[in-house]
Amino acid sequence: MVKPWKSLLAAGALVIASAQVYAADQHELIKRGEYLAIAGDCGACHTEEGKAPFSGGHAIASPLGTIFSTNITPSKSAGIGNYSEAQFAAALRKGVRGDGSQLYPAMPYTAYARLTDDDVAALYAYFMHGVQPVDVKPEATALPFPFNLRFSMAAWNLLFADSNVYQPDATQTAQWNRGAYLVQGLTHCSTCHTPRNLLMAEQQAKNLQGASLGTWYAPDITAATLQGKPRWTRQMLAHYLATGHAANGTTAGGPMLEAIDKSFSRMTPEDRQAIAAYLLPVDAETEAPAAVKGLTPVTGDDLPQTLAGLSEGERVYRDSCASCHNLSGQGLNGLPALQHHPVLNKPTADNVAMAVLQGIWPEKGQGMIGFAGSLSDSQIAAVTNYVMQDIGHSGVSTTPERVKALRAGGETSPLMLLSRIGMALAGVAAILALLWLRKKRAARR
Repeated sequence: MVKPWKSLLAAGALVIASAQVYAADQHELIKRGEYLAIAGDCGACHTEEGKAPFSGGHAIASPLGTIFSTNITPSKSAGIGNYSEAQFAAALRKGVRGDGSQLYPAMPYTAYARLTDDDVAALYAYFMHGVQPVDVKPEATALPFPFNLRFSMAAWNLLFADSNVYQPDATQTAQWNRGAYLVQGLTHCSTCHTPRNLLMAEQQAKNLQGASLGTWYAPDITAATLQGKPRWTRQMLAHYLATGHAANGTTAGGPMLEAIDKSFSRMTPEDRQAIAAYLLPVDAETEAPAAVKGLTPVTGDDLPQTLAGLSEGERVYRDSCASCHNLSGQGLNGLPALQHHPVLNKPTADNVAMAVLQGIWPEKGQGMIGFAGSLSDSQIAAVTNYVMQDIGHSGVSTTPERVKALRAGGETSPLMLLSRIGMALAGVAAILALLWLRKKRAARR
């Protein structure tokens, strides 16, 4: 006969063992959620420089006004601490907050809708148990009328949002499917690289074919373009996502550099390779372009006796750029060459102008200073055109007016004006209808 105290000890040991297994499983779930949050680049929008992680307050410029990111720490007073997992999933996939109001699609819920239930559960575990709560509410978003009416987003979602979870393609490899899941969902590449229609929805027929972000231009990353010139290979793409540099001369800047610093570079090599496999289904394993040899330092002998015959753009280039990029744009002291640089083949000069304005500073490695404080709009337009046309032999140019718009954060969306015109016309139509009814009633008397 088993003594009672032995039964109690056995039961206690079983409880302890179960608790330990649960704790280990929970720890793994939280760690996986942390990785998914990195892959989803949640910190880029929800963590403001110098503030606690995920406490919000980051200003996101949009064509309709500034949107401030929310606190997504597990704070019960200022964050999402009161969210159930179902409410968390609804916010993530459908853009519906815990209080039932709509989120703006600056939060890429249209892409996160692809996430599996398991990944949503892991993210929920991380944000509830792996993030420190911060009881501070960030500045509230206050878009101008009529876009401050959040309920209108419900109609937008009916028209444009696709809430289907990603379904693997049985005809493709596991690596390709992993890449598709990441590109379409977590890394939300289409958010930047797909052009939008008048109502700010992605044009699915032009998926990943390149789009202006108001200031920077997100290039075409479809397979047809990546297989063109400069030619990409999967290895180049994976290395670019890890470092911001590729063997074909490409260097990252602007929002892409931020995404690499905060997200892609912290992902596993296997996931970066999966993304490359999805974007380049047919891998063109070509040799990297030969490095330009015999780079010549800028010396006094290289400079002309007089600058009178130089264009304004070349004068600015020699004064501000040649010491790093060489007189002919070959690159110097390990800094990238401008000759044959892929950015000079884009359909817009915005990225060159933005690099001159803001500079390019990766978290690791050498960077480029910005000249917004020292060069005028006319000078930046001139040096941009010199780089695009004289060094890059491109037919694309910019103007001082465009540089002024870029300096101010980009042009405003015509949607604001069109919506107000539409509301005014609706108001006039309503008044005319009332007058007609009144006249009709008077005629009956």
